[in-house]
Amino acid sequence: MPRAKTAVASRRRRHRIMKAAQGFRGTRRRLYRAAKEAVRHAMQYAYNHRRTRKREFRRLWIARINAASRANGLPYSRLMAGLKRHNIEINRKVLAELAIRDPQAFAKLVELANT
Repeated sequence: MPRAKTAVASRRRRHRIMKAAQGFRGTRRRLYRAAKEAVRHAMQYAYNHRRTRKREFRRLWIARINAASRANGLPYSRLMAGLKRHNIEINRKVLAELAIRDPQAFAKLVELANT
């Protein structure tokens, strides 16, 4: 039985790493060992930040809703409690969009939550 050689698999693996490192600067783009480490870090950052992005957007929406509801005379926590009491199920993303794009509709929601 002939000896199995890994040349094709190794080349494919290295090529995949070097392709992923395109656009990196300096050695990290040109040399395999540096590129492998850079790509590994980049993949880890991408994985982590996909989760962080969700948290950051939620914080942004809450800040916008809070600012808009305080402008209408009601703090964020009481607005959300009032909406929940009236069984109004609007998520924070939509509420933030309403606060920016349609202040009259948002004011009506604040008024309803305040009763």
